[in-house]
Amino acid sequence: MTGTERLRIAVRYTFAFGQGHLSAFLSSLSILGLVLAISLLIIVLSVMNGFDKEMRERILSLVPHITMYSDMPIGDWHKNVELLKAHPDVEQVIPFAQFDALIMRGTDIETVRGIGLDPSQNGAFAPLVPYLEAQQAAHFRQQKDGLILGAGVAEHLGVTVGERVNLIVPGAGRTGELGPTRFKTVQLSAILSTGTELDQSVALVHLTLASDLAGLHGEVSGFRITTRELFNVQTIAWDLQRTLPPGFYSTNWMMTHGNLYSAIQLSRDLISILLFSIIAVAAFNVVSSLVLVVMDKQGNIAILRTLGATGADIAWVFVLQGAMIGLVGVVLGSVAGALGSQAVPSLVSWLEQLLGMRFLNTDVYPVSFLPIDLLLRDVMTVGGVALAMCVIAAIYPARRAAKMSPALILSQDR
Repeated sequence: MTGTERLRIAVRYTFAFGQGHLSAFLSSLSILGLVLAISLLIIVLSVMNGFDKEMRERILSLVPHITMYSDMPIGDWHKNVELLKAHPDVEQVIPFAQFDALIMRGTDIETVRGIGLDPSQNGAFAPLVPYLEAQQAAHFRQQKDGLILGAGVAEHLGVTVGERVNLIVPGAGRTGELGPTRFKTVQLSAILSTGTELDQSVALVHLTLASDLAGLHGEVSGFRITTRELFNVQTIAWDLQRTLPPGFYSTNWMMTHGNLYSAIQLSRDLISILLFSIIAVAAFNVVSSLVLVVMDKQGNIAILRTLGATGADIAWVFVLQGAMIGLVGVVLGSVAGALGSQAVPSLVSWLEQLLGMRFLNTDVYPVSFLPIDLLLRDVMTVGGVALAMCVIAAIYPARRAAKMSPALILSQDR
């Protein structure tokens, strides 16, 4: 029996053009199970990849990789900036002033983390530009008492661009001494909408104003540092700390967001294991389906053996049938998974509008939308593993069919 003849028989058993409806029905069930398992796995992996991508490209672009603080206000900070920039892994150093404050509009009050940056400094506001309207950002640069407020805070206060709000900063300086509470009326120049947890707490002002509100009198709180090695920040921070005078200490994104990143990776791995087990169950269904097909096709096998087909020929027919079931399931499942992953954000948005609720909110989750990142390597990996499982699953029914002899089949029929 030639390879073409084996393939033709396997195609007839799988798709049953004409007769053999039982084998076609069993094959269809196996294909359906694979399609559901593969498409579901691809959709879930795309969502987890989306969270991972947003964590790396959105959240960590807004959060400093390393933040360097000092026990005392930093006066001659230009020298320290040059020392930090000398490190080969440091990409950018931005001085900042930081304070905690209450922001009040009428009788509404919210807590915010105030950060002062210098708009004239190259790169200080570059990460925020994609999330600000160009006209509002230009207005903030020109307005010394301007304020950029996170979208979540602005929504809670019900404030719009152009309105004036009051900042109330407790009377404690950077060095810990007690002092009078500081009040400042500022105008909302822009609303920052990043779709991340930053929207719920941030208030950006000019560096000079933040320094005065923080009680630093023109000095700064520390430095926001961007590095070239995102996952080596602990070593880099230690190196930078040793280059600076005594009294400096540091935090990094792994301290503030490391647990979140690890949780995303762990969830991705656990879900992958869980859904791969579903694919394994679907592949096991191929075993049971092919065993039933072998029993249904005993007469056909006897005829083929009588006509000269060897046990290997019969085995190859059923291995090819398992491979075709796997191939069709992988192709249809991959297409359904790819299309489904692209449709999930729209579906979630539609459900939110229909139910009048938000599934993802930055009060709880790191982003306020469902991110999707469909990777070809995931599709290839899932498809390859599923196809291999189906081929392996077909070996037992194929060997069982190969051991059948015409005499034994005829005696069983009688």
